[in-house]
Amino acid sequence: MVDSPTMTELPAVETPREPLTTTYHGIEVTEDYRWLEDGSDERTRVWTAAQDSRTRAYLQDLPFREAIRRSVEDVLTVEYTEYSRLQRGGSTYVALKAQPPKQQPFLVTTARIDDLGQERVLLDPNELDPSGATTIDWFVPSPDGSLVAVSLSEHGTEDGTLHVYDATSGDRVDTPTPFVNSGTAGGSLAWRGDSGGFWYTRHPAPGTVPDADLGFHQTVWFHELGAAPADDRAELTRAEFAEARIAESCLTSSGDGRWVLDRVQRGDGGEWQVLVRSQEEGSTWRQVADLDDRCVDAVLGTDELFLVSVTDDPHGAVLRLSLADPDAVPVPVVAADDTTVESLAVTEDRLWVVAMDGGPTTLRTFDHSGTPLPPVDVPPVSAVSSLTRLGATQVAWTVESFVSPRTWWVHDDEDANPRRTALDTVTPVDFTGVGVERVFATSKDGTRIPVTLIGRTDSGPARPAPTILYGYGGYGISMKPSFAAVRRVWLAQGGIYAIANIRGGGEYGEQWHRAGRLTTKRNCFDDFIACADHLVETGVTSRDRLGIMGGSNGGLLMGAVLTQRPDVAAAVVCAVPVLDALRSETTPNGAFNVTEFGSVRDEDMFRALLAYSPYHNVHDGTAYPAVLVTAGEFDPRVDAWHAKKMVARLQDATSSDQPILLRMEAGGHGPGRSLDQLVGLWTDYYTFYVDRLDLTYLG
Repeated sequence: MVDSPTMTELPAVETPREPLTTTYHGIEVTEDYRWLEDGSDERTRVWTAAQDSRTRAYLQDLPFREAIRRSVEDVLTVEYTEYSRLQRGGSTYVALKAQPPKQQPFLVTTARIDDLGQERVLLDPNELDPSGATTIDWFVPSPDGSLVAVSLSEHGTEDGTLHVYDATSGDRVDTPTPFVNSGTAGGSLAWRGDSGGFWYTRHPAPGTVPDADLGFHQTVWFHELGAAPADDRAELTRAEFAEARIAESCLTSSGDGRWVLDRVQRGDGGEWQVLVRSQEEGSTWRQVADLDDRCVDAVLGTDELFLVSVTDDPHGAVLRLSLADPDAVPVPVVAADDTTVESLAVTEDRLWVVAMDGGPTTLRTFDHSGTPLPPVDVPPVSAVSSLTRLGATQVAWTVESFVSPRTWWVHDDEDANPRRTALDTVTPVDFTGVGVERVFATSKDGTRIPVTLIGRTDSGPARPAPTILYGYGGYGISMKPSFAAVRRVWLAQGGIYAIANIRGGGEYGEQWHRAGRLTTKRNCFDDFIACADHLVETGVTSRDRLGIMGGSNGGLLMGAVLTQRPDVAAAVVCAVPVLDALRSETTPNGAFNVTEFGSVRDEDMFRALLAYSPYHNVHDGTAYPAVLVTAGEFDPRVDAWHAKKMVARLQDATSSDQPILLRMEAGGHGPGRSLDQLVGLWTDYYTFYVDRLDLTYLG
């Protein structure tokens, strides 16, 4: 490493120790830094600012940081075009478009996706807010394509206000409705078939519930265009849910304008209820699936509902339910097999199924009775995503890999083959000479864990190579192949970027998820450690050239791996992390996560949480590696105090001379982050790794 400061040479930040003891099930747990949980306290603000200044001074003083910043800026702000979230209303297609140097993606419309000559900007948050702090949470075009409903939020709070825009003029119509989205329960909207009104999610307004409940009690309302929000009709409220405090509604409407669907997630552990109602005036909602039915997805067809059930097989079977007959029961149409059903779409004559096998995915087709039709050709080690019904006979999806950017494809039922649209990601960032290799590590209990290695094949230093190993492992979220231009900066140094498909994700179905949640959460940590050890033992890298990275739930993973195996890597990036597993549920989003992590109110779960909670398993006198912890002051998903408390504890405990750094940001969890913020964040990540893994930066 370059002549950079050691831990002892960095300016110290005084951190008072104030012991506080809490008793759980007769066990006393003492901590010293709970005072840092009060972000509004002057002491906390001063301490946080001092830690952040110390971190930035450390990183900015490194001689190669400016060269890294230029490299990151080159790949993130170079002129490229990327489309996402494609939808259709009437004959109008609507999509988000990212195009640096604009700070935020903006909303565009077009009549054709094969020729973008008619593309027009509908809503540009960069014009609304040149600072880049305003972002589009989500949008839904009306069925006739004349209007688009949009949720906008600021500073990463995800606290969305609903606006309706004329799709032709771009003028705002109707009255804005606040509190339609949050970082805890999200938000959604479904239009009525005549485009004259919509069902939408609403969160409590300040003053209507105690402050502690503002992140809870999401409800569903109906709004008639032209009416005041105060006159909206409540449809699904606390009375409809047995535990109304935690419910996350996902609203959609059928293409024929006859039905509305609400998939209600009861916490973030993957447990769902499914409700439908006819759009006819006076109709009421009826529940078609409860938690015990384990229906993890549902998609409306014409008078039919297709569901993915993991009741009998964790890979998922597809069921069909007639909605016209209230006494109908679901019938199987696609049996479960060795691949996992990840998502569905339904057109007039076809059922489209994205199937996953350990990370990569394929696209299969069936008729509505489940008879297989020819599958769609997809390149190996690629991901099919964003499967979207665009019309009665039209469906679209994206394909990308670790080395090829996103392309959009579309198919009409009357066509023999899919066709590529004009919505391709266009970027000059070149991954020629970069290869992808899939290997398997063996975890503590003998389970084989896939690891993907991305690295240059054209040149670069011989192994052991500097390597970043990334992991997540939670909520059934799978680490699918994805194109990220910013990885090119690392690969240009002869580095390897590795991704571990550990348990807790959904790579091999719901069983893979459930093997890494609640009391089995430790499998996630064992899996990741096994992947790190495998990279070292096979000569891919060495301990002093290995860095590990994870964010959010992956930040918890980093904290647990760090405290269980301090020797596993030389440098750790722990982003927007959950680190105090005992007190996480005292925060709004932490309460939503109880179904994934468990609660201290249950004695067995408390003992499991205490055994791996990173903050509680830091031990005095341990030689911890270099650690960079990042957090956002306005984060609605993981409160910043997790990062603050952990950094205070590590700084006090470590016996090594490696830096323990806290980097704060005036932002949220990640959604809505501006382009400038992304450049700064990745610059600091790579600067930290280049320094701590002893690289000579090549530019």
